[in-house]
Amino acid sequence: MTIPTTPVFLFSYGTLQEKHVQIANFGRELIGRADALPGYAQRLVAIEDPQVVATSGKTHHPIVEPGSSPDDEVLGTVFEITPSELIAADAYEVSDYRRIAVTLKSGTRAWVYVRA
Repeated sequence: MTIPTTPVFLFSYGTLQEKHVQIANFGRELIGRADALPGYAQRLVAIEDPQVVATSGKTHHPIVEPGSSPDDEVLGTVFEITPSELIAADAYEVSDYRRIAVTLKSGTRAWVYVRA
């Protein structure tokens, strides 16, 4: 995966929006703003990694995939993070996810984790 050298945007629709998950992965609470990911639908995926389950407190996490309707969109939060925080987010996400670049409803270009 490409790791940028300047601050980047990360769109979260799941557990990375939670303060305790942010502190566990980034050592700080992130500041973000509401946004949406058009063209995608949200489902749940079972998480088998015990460390990720322990961090989030959940055995199932949201996951997104291309939607079947032009009206599909996923609500979430976009955060400005550092390249090292992006690497930490990559380490947190299990193999069911892959990171891609998208354009959010606001027009912001951001990374997001989608179904692998």
